[in-house]
Amino acid sequence: MTTQTPVQVLRAAPLDLDSFTVRRLLPHDARASVGPFVFYDHMGPADMPVGAGIDVRPHPHVGLATLTYLFEGEILHRDSLGSVQPIRPGAINLMTAGRGIVHSERTPAEVRAKPSRLHGIQTWLALPAAHEDVAPAFTHVPAAKVPRIERDGIRFELVAGAAFGVTSPVPTHSKMLYLVADLARDAIWQLPSDVRELAVHVAVGRVKVDDAVVEAGAMAVLDAKARNVLVALEPSKVVAIGGDPLGPRLLWWNFVTTTEARMQRAKARWRDGGFDRVAGDDEFIPLPADEDG
Repeated sequence: MTTQTPVQVLRAAPLDLDSFTVRRLLPHDARASVGPFVFYDHMGPADMPVGAGIDVRPHPHVGLATLTYLFEGEILHRDSLGSVQPIRPGAINLMTAGRGIVHSERTPAEVRAKPSRLHGIQTWLALPAAHEDVAPAFTHVPAAKVPRIERDGIRFELVAGAAFGVTSPVPTHSKMLYLVADLARDAIWQLPSDVRELAVHVAVGRVKVDDAVVEAGAMAVLDAKARNVLVALEPSKVVAIGGDPLGPRLLWWNFVTTTEARMQRAKARWRDGGFDRVAGDDEFIPLPADEDG
């Protein structure tokens, strides 16, 4: 990690997970969260041969919402509510764990039958303390219903929150923003000034934010008092995230909580088989043995 005032640039080492690569930007040694975003994974891009794919076995979540957005590829989502949903490029998939949910993520058999490519973003959103134990829910918004805006030569997709006088159909529990922007070379974007905490992640390409050059795979956390003008140095795909901070959270494995007592209850509940199962997917990931408290 290097810091260039007033832009803080975060970089992550690639994590190889079987046949694909993940770059984890949040949580980071230098930054725990941005607004309600407490976890940010850049998946791929990964080219997979025939027969290959991802197999994330059923596992639990509490106290958060996961938001998955793909640029390329397909993932089959199953959860303990009975949801069975293919996740495809441009669609929005929000799973609110609340008091507890279990899900799996796998590459469908028909996709494995030929070479494929996977590229996308998965984030976790902390829930406000008052909503930490809400009922679990799953929301799918097809790509055709995602708001798209053309402005200043930039094409935006509004994944969550409100911008440019438009509001995303994705339900949220706190004030937040999630934009995906496709910029041509030399395009200039005056980043939002009404978001308390804001960061931009360069998924593809290379940009300059004020005096900081941000390469593909890196994230720039912005200073609200700076100019925050983004210039595309080459054709780029940029994700902007942010919102109101919710205060510190405890993160362990797949759980996000406000207290240690809640964390210990979540661990014991998964260890003791207290979560609902995922119909049609009988495998599961055991609680990590070295930290099961």
